[in-house]
Amino acid sequence: MIDRAGLADFLRRRRESLQPEEVGVPRGQRRRTGGLRREEVATLCHISTDYYSRLEQERGPHPSERLIAAIAQGLHLSLAERDHLFRLAGHSPPVRGVTSEHIGPDLLRIFDRLTGSPAEIVTELGETLRQTPMGVALTGDTAALSGPARSLPFRWFTDPAGRLRYHPDDHERMSRVFASGARRLATMRGPGSQAARLAELLLTESREFAELWHEHTVGATFDTVKRFVHPELGVLALDCQTLHDPEQSHRLLVYTAAPGSETHRKLELLAATAAPG
Repeated sequence: MIDRAGLADFLRRRRESLQPEEVGVPRGQRRRTGGLRREEVATLCHISTDYYSRLEQERGPHPSERLIAAIAQGLHLSLAERDHLFRLAGHSPPVRGVTSEHIGPDLLRIFDRLTGSPAEIVTELGETLRQTPMGVALTGDTAALSGPARSLPFRWFTDPAGRLRYHPDDHERMSRVFASGARRLATMRGPGSQAARLAELLLTESREFAELWHEHTVGATFDTVKRFVHPELGVLALDCQTLHDPEQSHRLLVYTAAPGSETHRKLELLAATAAPG
């Protein structure tokens, strides 16, 4: 059963405790409230201001699990806070672990400050959860995909368009890395896991994957420099730095280039295309 008073109080207190800088929101010069405004939280949660306001006022319909998950993410809640929010809303908390898509607040705080770089947060299956605007400009809006196509390894082996943004000379190595990673995850997570189901699907969908799978290659890794092919800017050779969240098995990938290099100049052009019109 929903605890409307408890839910409203928790949302209000969490909103008031958040500072704009913590969630990537400009502070502005006329801010009177100490925390976030309701409309700012609604934008972060991708819901209407009216709906969110009614929750804080102990009104409105019973929020769905999906909506509560969106609010938990928008408010940058920890896992413990997320679980508490679900219980207040009358739902059982989602299962914790590697299948969770709730991004931890520490990783989000870093991500929110990376507006000037291509960056993304991905699951261990290569599913994009968040992208910076420059990340979208570099690889396309992969966070908007659904189903098995959310996974980059799945797209790599089943859709020729999935390879267009990567340098042709790197394709063979990338295939081996993806197949090696799929075998490692399927073995580590066990039968019936999402990783095992993805591998089984790829075995039926891709002859190339099946051949690499049966080679039992393990431990293949990417170069530290990844070469992307942008439709207008051409080849960008980017250093990839990775930050892991071991509790959620999420990775934050940040792409950079040495100042003064040709790729750095292309990144500046990429930033111009990613800037809001």
